[in-house]
Amino acid sequence: MREIVFDTETTGFDPEKGDRLVQIGAVELIDFLPTGREYMTLVNPERPMDPGAEAIHGISDAMLEGQPTFGLIIDEFLEFVGDAPLVAHNAEFDMKFLNFELRKISRPPLPANRFIDTLQIARDLFPGQRLSLDALCRRFGIDNSMRERHDALLDCQILAEVYLELRGGRQHGLGFRAGAGTDAGDGQTNNSRASLPNIRPRHEPRPHRPSDAELKAHQDFLSQIKGAIWSG
Repeated sequence: MREIVFDTETTGFDPEKGDRLVQIGAVELIDFLPTGREYMTLVNPERPMDPGAEAIHGISDAMLEGQPTFGLIIDEFLEFVGDAPLVAHNAEFDMKFLNFELRKISRPPLPANRFIDTLQIARDLFPGQRLSLDALCRRFGIDNSMRERHDALLDCQILAEVYLELRGGRQHGLGFRAGAGTDAGDGQTNNSRASLPNIRPRHEPRPHRPSDAELKAHQDFLSQIKGAIWSG
């Protein structure tokens, strides 16, 4: 099963008030595991960056100068995505911006049923708990120490690990498909699997057959029980 984890960074919170996309990141999953295929681009928003947004993701006007506009990158992004479901944390936010940009260039929006919201999955599993991406990393023991600021591709990489745990954990990757450790796109080794935690070593099974002495002691004990149901 192919899915795409994706994330966006923006100039603010509301495209209807003039805010725009400035970065898109995406990570390909096959059977819940990253294949190594990734996508990331900066997007020129054609407007100044809001200082509050810059403080969150660190993307400045200078970084966006000369970057392609949304209309120039969308075909490449949609080709990467294909017909796969799109997985995002608080998917409504990213869907709102992505579809706003699509409508702005007279392209059809993506339907809501294409999106999988990991925030909603987490709410169903852990009602009443803190469910930010950082909070879920702490819950699942996922290292997010490199996440000093929001970054679309880095957040996708982290969310891919969180999504796997929300779907039941690492057992999804055991024997799901041949060559799970290779890139589904070009056959190269998927280095991201090197970060998976070690599986506990198997120990030799404990002996279950009782010794002759144990059998005799057990029989002597049973013979002392009067009227036992197994003796008749």
